[in-house]
Amino acid sequence: MKIWREDNYGAGFEHSKRMTAYFSKSFYFAAKMLPKERRWATFALYGFCRYADNLIDNPRKRTQEEILFEVSYLEKELLIANRTGESEHPIIGPFIMVAKKYDIPIRYPLELLEGVKMDIRKTRYETFEDLYLFCYRVAAVVGLMMTHVLGYKDTEAFQYAEKLGVAMQLTNIIRDIKEDKDMGRIYFPAEELRRFNISAADIMNEKMTSELTQFIRFQIQRADHYYMEAEKGIKMLIPESQFAIYAASKIYQGILFKIEARNYNPFEGRVFVPQLKKIQIIVKEILRTRSFFNKVGELLPIDLKS
Repeated sequence: MKIWREDNYGAGFEHSKRMTAYFSKSFYFAAKMLPKERRWATFALYGFCRYADNLIDNPRKRTQEEILFEVSYLEKELLIANRTGESEHPIIGPFIMVAKKYDIPIRYPLELLEGVKMDIRKTRYETFEDLYLFCYRVAAVVGLMMTHVLGYKDTEAFQYAEKLGVAMQLTNIIRDIKEDKDMGRIYFPAEELRRFNISAADIMNEKMTSELTQFIRFQIQRADHYYMEAEKGIKMLIPESQFAIYAASKIYQGILFKIEARNYNPFEGRVFVPQLKKIQIIVKEILRTRSFFNKVGELLPIDLKS
C-alpha cells in the first residue's frame, strides 16, 4: 500500500512535503534521496514535528494559555488518532499512518508535545539534567521516531539516535543564544553559568567576556562529545538510510565549527552552513556510504519527481 497516495491523506502528505521543503531545504534534499516509501514517511514525520514546533516558534498574537490550548488539542487528537488509526487533521492523519506502519510508539510524539509545553512554561534551567530532559523531548524523540522510519539492523541504534538528537539541540541552543535571550529565554544551566562566573545579565547584554568565551567553548565540547558518541550508531541503520544521518550530523557540526571560527562569539549574527555546502556534504555522504550503488558500481535509479 502506497500510504502517500491514499485518497483521504494524499493532500496531507503533500502539505507535509511542502512544509519540509519550505522550512528545511537541506533536509528536504536529503529526504528526496531516500527510497520512496521512507521518503514520504519522513515528510509526514517532519510535518508533524514542525507543526508542533511552530506553535511556539510562530506564536502569532496568542496568549500562553491559548497556545497551551492548541497543544492540548493536538495531544488529544493524537491519542484518538492512535486509537482509531485515522484523523481528519491534515498533519496528524498522515503522521498516524506512518506511526502505525513503522511501529512508532505513541509515547514519542507525546513526549515531543511535553517538550513544547516545557518551552512555553520555562525560560530557565537550573541543571544540565533539567536541560537534558528538554533536549530529549524536543529533539531526541525526533531521532528515535526517525530511526523507526529509516530502518535499523540493531536495536542499539536507538540509544545513539538519542545522543544525536541531544547533540543537535545543544547546537541549536549555542547558535540561537541571541534570538532566545531576546525572547527572554536562557537555556544554559544556571548552575554552570555560576560556575563560570557568568550572570544572566551578561548574556542579556551580550557581554562577551573571557569567562563567557570559555563557557561557550565548554558547551561546544560537550555537544561534540555527543556527536562522536552518536556516530557509533549510524552504521546500525540500514545501508540506504545511513547517508542521510551522516550528512545531518556533519551539517550541524559545521555550525559549531563556524562559531569556533568567530572566537566562540555567537552574538555576531546567526551562524549557518551555506546551502551549497550542505548539498556537497549530502552528496559526499551518499557516495561514501555507496547507498545507491549496486555491486558492480552502477548508479541505481533515483526518482526525484515524487
